[in-house]
Amino acid sequence: MAIASEWLDRVDPGTQRRIKGLRLITTYGIAAMLGTLLGGSHGSLSGTLLGSLAGGFALWASVFEGQSTRASSSRDLALMCVAAVAGAATMIGFSPILDRTGWPGAELTLVTGAFLVGYLKRYGILGAGIGSQIYIGQLLAYGAGLKRADLPTVAVAGVIAAVAAILPRVLSGPAEHPVLAQPLDSIIAANGGASRELRMGLQAAIAALAIVLLNHLVRLEESAWAITACTYVIAGTTFGTIDRVRRRIIGTVIGVPLGLGCLPIALHAPIVAWALAALAMIIYAMALPERYDIACGAYAFTLILTLAVSGESSAFVLASRAWETLIGGAFGLATALLILPLGNPARKQAIRIARD
Repeated sequence: MAIASEWLDRVDPGTQRRIKGLRLITTYGIAAMLGTLLGGSHGSLSGTLLGSLAGGFALWASVFEGQSTRASSSRDLALMCVAAVAGAATMIGFSPILDRTGWPGAELTLVTGAFLVGYLKRYGILGAGIGSQIYIGQLLAYGAGLKRADLPTVAVAGVIAAVAAILPRVLSGPAEHPVLAQPLDSIIAANGGASRELRMGLQAAIAALAIVLLNHLVRLEESAWAITACTYVIAGTTFGTIDRVRRRIIGTVIGVPLGLGCLPIALHAPIVAWALAALAMIIYAMALPERYDIACGAYAFTLILTLAVSGESSAFVLASRAWETLIGGAFGLATALLILPLGNPARKQAIRIARD
């Protein structure tokens, strides 16, 4: 316990990240519980589906939110929940239309979300969060196989998610302080301009489209996981993308086997499995700002456990998380190197300042 306490104090000396991690699991729990209870009391809504959507919308809105005051945080959380609803609606609306082309419409819809993840970063923290939430909404709708009849469920899930995300943030109050961007990041933004975010969006979209083509030729087990990986490894510089690919692969190939090793716990003691998943999400929140590899490993572990508890019994499908991440990372890296590569204006600016 002493060693663990020392490690926590070293990684998170101000306890803010631990508080955010606790807020993440609290938010998810409230949203999933409210959704399940409300769905169970109304025959027109599915409790399981409503709880899953609300929990996902609220969880990732809380992850992407990074404001310093309760009022601005509440505003951003509400907007990001709306963005998640919009993303799910685009999947429901566009997927059948794109299916008529002979290509998988759901995966093609994810390509549009991948573009927005990078492009909307030009509008700062809120823009980045909205872009990611649109993609998350698409991804959740894709995984649940939602149809037009599910649109009311999606809308209700968005309302529940907003309430569940805002309440813990209001209660955490000044105890939370988001990790501020490094000065070099602001230099990148100032020198890169809109063209940098546009190129990031195009890189992610092209990599995602290449994965759709690969899936059309060689059936992938979970192509959405590969698309997600290539989307989120794209960084503001080519070097940053290389680093994120390396860290995401390392984290995933460690987290997935750990999760598979805990499958007996998920099958025979689901409460313990949920507790382990909650602990992993706290580690995820603590590691995300600086240790992307640990964060990816923690999330991969959480995903394997939660899927197993939710009824996914195929070890092959669960293990595919690892190689789908490898595929997505490889495609993301290839586009970063070959398609509109991004230099590092921060480094050039630092050199120019040093010379002056």
